[in-house]
Amino acid sequence: MSTPAPFQIPGDLHPDCVQLAFLLGRWEGKGHGDYPTIEPFTFGQEVVFSHNGKAFLYYTSRTWLLDEEGTAVRPLAMETGFWRPQPDHGLEVVLAHPTGYAEVWYGRIDGAKIELATDLVARTTTAKDYSGGQRLYGLVKGALMWTFDMAAGGESLQPHLWGKLERAGAPGSEAAAPEVAPPAPEGD
Repeated sequence: MSTPAPFQIPGDLHPDCVQLAFLLGRWEGKGHGDYPTIEPFTFGQEVVFSHNGKAFLYYTSRTWLLDEEGTAVRPLAMETGFWRPQPDHGLEVVLAHPTGYAEVWYGRIDGAKIELATDLVARTTTAKDYSGGQRLYGLVKGALMWTFDMAAGGESLQPHLWGKLERAGAPGSEAAAPEVAPPAPEGD
């Protein structure tokens, strides 16, 4: 088994983004979800943080349900957005979801730890009831660990998702998550 190459900060990374450089690249792993309104589940995840030389990171995340053997069953959530570092280690994050909502997050960067809380959640008329969240990201022994606490469906803010991701490629590398079969039709 080969040892991955050490991470290097890209020379064309905007100076404001250097404090977020540890996030750059493609990350893959597994996570778990639970909430009072759903059954607990395990999911696979792919996250990509990339840049184009401007003062933000571009972010995408996609997840898929895993069965008890760890096989991908069907797609789950996706989100995309921009991570915008601010002076004095502040951070603004803007995310959009295909399920009909967009979020504005504010937080702080503390070395390889990031804490975020929603400031705004905008929902379409067809989106599920979701009113706010908190996220924590941290680099722990080379792995990207994260948690997401959520307030939704009349429930108060509480743990919902958590995962562990390993760096899968060079910074800005393109993603190659597993293909999953479409869900089976429900009834006739």
